[in-house]
Amino acid sequence: MPCDQPASEGALSGIVVADFGRVLAAPYLTMLLADLGAEVIKVERPGGGDETRAWGPPYADGEATYFLGVNRNKRSVALDLSDERDRRAAQEIACRADVLVENFRPGTMDRLGLGYEELRVHNPGLVYCSVTGFGAGKGAQIPGYDLLVQAMGGLMSVTGEPDGQGTKAGVALVDVITGLHAGMGVLAALRHRERTGEGQRVEVSLLTSLLSALTNQASAYVSGGAVPRAMGNRHPSIAPYEVVNAKDRPLALAVGNDRQFAVLCAELGLAELAGDARFATNPARVAHRAELLAALEGPLRTRTADSWFETLTAVGVPCGPINDLEAAFAFADRLGLDARVTIDDPRRDTHVAQVANPIRLTHTPAVYHSAPPRLGEHTREILTELGLPLPREATT
Repeated sequence: MPCDQPASEGALSGIVVADFGRVLAAPYLTMLLADLGAEVIKVERPGGGDETRAWGPPYADGEATYFLGVNRNKRSVALDLSDERDRRAAQEIACRADVLVENFRPGTMDRLGLGYEELRVHNPGLVYCSVTGFGAGKGAQIPGYDLLVQAMGGLMSVTGEPDGQGTKAGVALVDVITGLHAGMGVLAALRHRERTGEGQRVEVSLLTSLLSALTNQASAYVSGGAVPRAMGNRHPSIAPYEVVNAKDRPLALAVGNDRQFAVLCAELGLAELAGDARFATNPARVAHRAELLAALEGPLRTRTADSWFETLTAVGVPCGPINDLEAAFAFADRLGLDARVTIDDPRRDTHVAQVANPIRLTHTPAVYHSAPPRLGEHTREILTELGLPLPREATT
């Protein structure tokens, strides 16, 4: 099944991915694989396709930006998996793939004849990645929505103000973290297959991915028996490591060691604080956090956040203003980080702006060869390549 880019491009060139994923965790994973050269065939239901096609506003040229953000470099085939002929076509795609990714409710793919145990008989080298919300056992029937996992997995309990309601992150962070963990699993399984010829199943859940990603907070409980609580923008183990008020807007101040603290005090005209027993070491500063903040805020309010950023960064004190996304992308542009790309899309006679893949490879960089597909845009093309009959109501 050829793709649009030359075979020599991309570290994963030659790898074919059957993408049965929807919404975010699985499509994010498969987009990253596609950026690195894999050919991704996105299998969608006719009529509506991936749910995120309808998740708007906002829209770009009538298409939901949510969908556009995680589905570039893919071809879309529309198949009704409840229809026997379409289901056979899906099975054929899976049997010719190197990787299959799915995030249906556990048991669904088995009922459709697309489960791992059945497919491995016909495709023993298949790397079969299942993404679930709460696992395939006792948690199989719990819907795997990111908000639920943030709530039940503890993230909301450590996010927000101490006396406030539990707060979710401003993005479906657990889906993204899970997609990244799943990607690690897929690449490890492909490496194993390269050595042995043997495929395997990769299973990743939103809940366990979140618990792993909670790192120091989770370790505080598992290793120390402490149950962390929300502390606003403060850090449980470091001070000053929080948001403070500058003259015009908030400033994030991330002082990680005693040397940085001494330099900060000198720049603020408070050199004596560095020798004060209440603040001389990090544990002491954590214990006297409120007194420390009261001492720092007066001088900090005399200058703007941008001014402090320039001054303190120059002397090695980590800090920065709180940017909105417009300012954040502008800042990345100033640093020359190329956080945005534009993909020409002759099918729409336009171009599509995208967030760039953050992985930089010297020899096999990420490629951006096609914009996110229309629903079923490649149905006829892909099924013809496979020598399969077209669906009764082919979308294209």
